[in-house]
Amino acid sequence: MRLGIISLPQSGKTIIFNALTRGDQPVTMSGGRIEVHTAVVDVPDARLDRLVQLFHPQKTTHAKVTYADIAGLEGRLGGNGNGNGRSGVSGQLLNQLAQMDGFVHVVRCFENQSVPHPAGGVNPQRDIATMDAELALNDLISVERKLERLEEEKKKGNGREKSLVQRETALFERFHKALMENIPLRDLDIDPDEAKMLSGFGLLTLKPALVLLNLGDGQAPPPLEYPHQHSALMSLQGRLEMDLAQLPPDEAELFMHEYNVEELGLSVVIRQSYDLLGLQSFFTVGEDEVRAWTVRRGATAWEAAGEIHTDLQKGFIRAEVVEYDTLVALGGLSESRSNGRLRLEGKDYRLNDGEIMHVRFNV
Repeated sequence: MRLGIISLPQSGKTIIFNALTRGDQPVTMSGGRIEVHTAVVDVPDARLDRLVQLFHPQKTTHAKVTYADIAGLEGRLGGNGNGNGRSGVSGQLLNQLAQMDGFVHVVRCFENQSVPHPAGGVNPQRDIATMDAELALNDLISVERKLERLEEEKKKGNGREKSLVQRETALFERFHKALMENIPLRDLDIDPDEAKMLSGFGLLTLKPALVLLNLGDGQAPPPLEYPHQHSALMSLQGRLEMDLAQLPPDEAELFMHEYNVEELGLSVVIRQSYDLLGLQSFFTVGEDEVRAWTVRRGATAWEAAGEIHTDLQKGFIRAEVVEYDTLVALGGLSESRSNGRLRLEGKDYRLNDGEIMHVRFNV
């Protein structure tokens, strides 16, 4: 999972990046330059910790999430976010944004006289609309170019199947209508066949978005809503979370208690991101390694085997599967097997979140 952190200027984007990655990137402005700082973070999971206690493996491997602090977008945003000029996002920056599985949009809510808001005052609702308008403008330009190419293809008549060109044209005309009405593409219902047509296209408003309100210390979140599909709204005290994330665990726990922080923001954001992207975890266990893997919700045992290794997928025979709670309650794999709770499942079995899987295979 690769998430791009984006924002308007002076919103504390890099502070949030440091809070989520335990990093120490300078929080100064990029001056509009295109810069991308990335960090790979272990996905916190209490279930993995419990499995490690149970199996005492030689190696423990967490699932991973990559955060990218993307600078340069803020230097190209229009002042009022209404799309005037139809400039769009530059090719270099678009390439970075298109690679992301989703976005964390940091929105400034804190007041700070020494760091004035470029628009003249703090207004989270306005800033959300400005960013959405810029991303939608870029998608509108991309969709119009695609429709032009499809029209040329229909006139030539010697390319792909006519029915496929017609289906693509209908899909992109639907996109065009939505974008002209300021509707992000993630609000549209897209079937699996349409999703295949869009593979690699990189439309920005089609990607899931977590709108993250960056609060000042002790500040209550403003009463905002973000009623879009595949989107969520949450808040963090960014500066406090960054300070906590950079402390040793025992010291962080003391300060969390003092500031009434029940859970570090990085755990909350990752959990919310999994929900938005439709992801889940499964585990493989043993004395050599206990490991968490990430798959999409609804993934089959055969698809999950491919995440572990292509040979397991190629030679898949059966999957041994047990629920996490059952395995922990019984004390291990052999106990689950002897109690008849370790099930044999075929390649079409759909894994549930948190299940433990062992693949029987022959290559």
